Amino acid sequence: MSEQIIEGASAPDAEENRRQVLYWRLLARLFDPEEQAGLESASLAVVEDIGLPSALLDPGASVDSVVQRHPELAAEFDGLMTPGPDEDGGRDRAAEVRRAALVSKVLLNVFATGSGTVTAEQLARWQSDAGWLERALGCRPGELRGGRGGANGAGGGPGVSPTGTGFGGPTPDLSRLIPEIGPELGSLEAGLVKRMHLREVLADPALASQLTPSMSLIEQLLRDKDNLSGVALANAKSLIRRYVDEVAQVLRTQVEKATVGDIDRSVPPKRVFRNLDLDRTIWKNLTNWDPEGERLYVDRLYYRHTSRRTTPQRLIVVVDQSGSMVDSMVNCTILASIFAGLPKVDVHLIAYDTQALDLTPWAHDPFETLLRTKLGGGTDGTVAMALAQPKIAEPRNTVVVWISDFYEWRTDELFESMAAVHRSGAKFIPVGSVTSSGRGSVNPWFREKFKDLGTPVISGHIKKLVHELKTFLT
Repeated sequence: MSEQIIEGASAPDAEENRRQVLYWRLLARLFDPEEQAGLESASLAVVEDIGLPSALLDPGASVDSVVQRHPELAAEFDGLMTPGPDEDGGRDRAAEVRRAALVSKVLLNVFATGSGTVTAEQLARWQSDAGWLERALGCRPGELRGGRGGANGAGGGPGVSPTGTGFGGPTPDLSRLIPEIGPELGSLEAGLVKRMHLREVLADPALASQLTPSMSLIEQLLRDKDNLSGVALANAKSLIRRYVDEVAQVLRTQVEKATVGDIDRSVPPKRVFRNLDLDRTIWKNLTNWDPEGERLYVDRLYYRHTSRRTTPQRLIVVVDQSGSMVDSMVNCTILASIFAGLPKVDVHLIAYDTQALDLTPWAHDPFETLLRTKLGGGTDGTVAMALAQPKIAEPRNTVVVWISDFYEWRTDELFESMAAVHRSGAKFIPVGSVTSSGRGSVNPWFREKFKDLGTPVISGHIKKLVHELKTFLT
């Protein structure tokens, strides 16, 4: 029936019908695991007619495998779901059909995750397909998850219409939905990890080698580390270290440009050639210019000040390690270690749930720090404040970063102690989430209180926190 409708329509209508067939098949496969024979046969006819491989309709074929067999398609997937220039303001309906087939392949592979046990190979394939979706949205593979973070729980459908404006509109621009798609990818990945027999996978070096570190996987490893031993524990540690090193490298490039300490102009500049301020020297001696001899006589040299104030800056990071803050715990542990490597920055790290743990001795090594954390449990920030307050020796040279969703048990008592830290002259920075996706909820009561105090909550990408810390420490 579908083939007859397409064949009997006019050229523009036929192309539109073909596009609709592909998207109706996509929706049917996303929300109903049962195959619709009519839509499958019609979609196969469309794909073959426009010269695309039938493997695009095979749910078991990864995008990687399709591209390996048909390398000319790789360039078409890049930026596939970003807006493109319209030729003369018109629509290329034939191109839209082709894009619909490619878009359907990516969306179906990523969002139709099925049910039942997931193998290491299946997780690796999904991560690869998610990377192709990110490329199609104009991002780098891993960027939306990326930090590769995400919320807990298994995902459902894509949550958006694959055509954006309905089946009658042009091929959609889904890039505007990136803030929603990023956390959804993290949620899907977390669901897949939970469906794995992770301990069995870790016990087999061949299977463990197929795993790609991600925030969802690291969370499960940290939660289960006390139940692992032998080969499984060694493989788990290897995955955690790989992830830590990857994220640290990204964050280090954001931090490394920071120079700690203001220029101290009370100290005379060293009179060495590398400090010579040539522009200022010429400018100040222009009155000595000899036009006849075309020479500039210099009676004074000027040098740049390079000495910096030596007062050390103290950074105290307090992070909630309860179940809802795993992403922040991992990211901030890594971030604290990077700042600990800067000269004249004294870093202290405290983690808490209903008890507080001073991780300062290991602050320079995020891997060792994470192995000492115990994720989950309730939240009582007053126990962390009891450890943090004695560390504030010189308030003017101290910044306290407090990362939590602020759903606390003793709200008034904790807020008053935070306000006291702020009034002491220390820089107090409350942070609601330190993730790559930026997703995270904050207790509205605390949000309003911090706003009134003049220290609004930072929520969003970890780059915001890096910027705040660099501003204070430089």
